[in-house]
Amino acid sequence: MIIDPHTYAEGFIQEDEVKKSARARGEEIGAIDTTCGTGAYLKHLAHILSAQSVVEIGTGSGIGALWVLEGMLASGTLTSIDDEMEHSNAAKLAFQSADIAAARFRLITNPVMDVMTKLADRAYDLVIFRHNPEDLPVAIHEAHRILRSGGVFVIDNFFGGEKVSDPAQRDPKTVALREAGKSMKNETDLWVTSLIPIGDGLLLATKL
Repeated sequence: MIIDPHTYAEGFIQEDEVKKSARARGEEIGAIDTTCGTGAYLKHLAHILSAQSVVEIGTGSGIGALWVLEGMLASGTLTSIDDEMEHSNAAKLAFQSADIAAARFRLITNPVMDVMTKLADRAYDLVIFRHNPEDLPVAIHEAHRILRSGGVFVIDNFFGGEKVSDPAQRDPKTVALREAGKSMKNETDLWVTSLIPIGDGLLLATKL
């Protein structure tokens, strides 16, 4: 049987039992989680960046954070922000199951954009957005502020369930994703941007 390239890429690196359990919990609570292939890519990206400080907007069940923590420096700290306590609790359980030291993560449960505006300038290597696309105008602005030069902003699930590439799709979330991509790729004085067709799409933007 021939496996299509997307499916092959998604399964190229397998999830361990901790991530599989976290994914099952995420499905139970309706969390939006990163795919296996996307998680592996984000781990690789964190490693390339020698990431010390990472912000994740949208905790889900903690799977995305588990992948990223594996790629970060051992001394690094990941800050994950979500407005649902159920998500933060699920992530905490995942981190405990993976024996992640408490000093390596911060789980913040509050309105995510309010928290993001309070983060320090130029203090982060990587910002991952996995939240309501309608918050993207604020998130992009804040990500540029808090990233160091050469830091990367990632929009996970950028394809929006394959809607973004269809101009007939005009619901607010799809339009917000489409407009975010358009604005960032055109802001060539601020970002170097690329689009990766893994998972439900990753938009990557490196801060100049």
